[in-house]
Amino acid sequence: MPRQSRFVLPNYPHHVIQRGHNRQVVFAGDDDYLYYLGTLQEWKAQLGCKVYAYCLMTNHVHLVIDPGDDPEHLGLLMKRLAGRQTRYVNALEKRSGSLWEGRYKSSPVQADAYLRACCRYVELNPVRAGMVDDPASYRWSSCPAKVGRIKQPWLDLDPFYLSLGESDVQRAEKYAAWLRETIPESEWRLIREATQRGQLTAHKRFAEELSEKYGRRLVQRGPGRPRKD
Repeated sequence: MPRQSRFVLPNYPHHVIQRGHNRQVVFAGDDDYLYYLGTLQEWKAQLGCKVYAYCLMTNHVHLVIDPGDDPEHLGLLMKRLAGRQTRYVNALEKRSGSLWEGRYKSSPVQADAYLRACCRYVELNPVRAGMVDDPASYRWSSCPAKVGRIKQPWLDLDPFYLSLGESDVQRAEKYAAWLRETIPESEWRLIREATQRGQLTAHKRFAEELSEKYGRRLVQRGPGRPRKD
């Protein structure tokens, strides 16, 4: 069966995950992380993409990216990131071959309802992995910038974040408090499963509307028999 093409929407955020080949280590030291972030900063500007959140783990990355007017820019950005990092690591280690899995996973995100939830999911990844207790203490994510610990001018601020206060200090304090709130397990599950399946991270009705519009199933289906109308 042919592999279904990736579904990308213009001017919508997308939650993207890319893993190292066979779950191997991708970032072995600070220079590796810095090189990847340098490429992300350079190419998101060249392609007109927005980066709302990111988290670089040792063997995979999470990104929340809006490709702008051209949906193909998401794929181009991921191609540049993967290709440049592979060449960089291969040159350092005097090796050849792929650094990444063949395909990254992505899910278009209903901006008003789930963009903030996806950003939180991404930035809490080191906490879920048991690497840190405070997400703002993890250097290789967008969280330190959003809570005011560092400056990162190239990071794009989403409408939810901007609505948290009138000043940078207010927004940073409220965002830090929001990250500490209890998160429903259903929210984690929806985000995780939508990205794994390449479906929408969205309310069901919104997903059904887009499924009809594009003639493609974008709605998550749970186990069991389908409901009768």
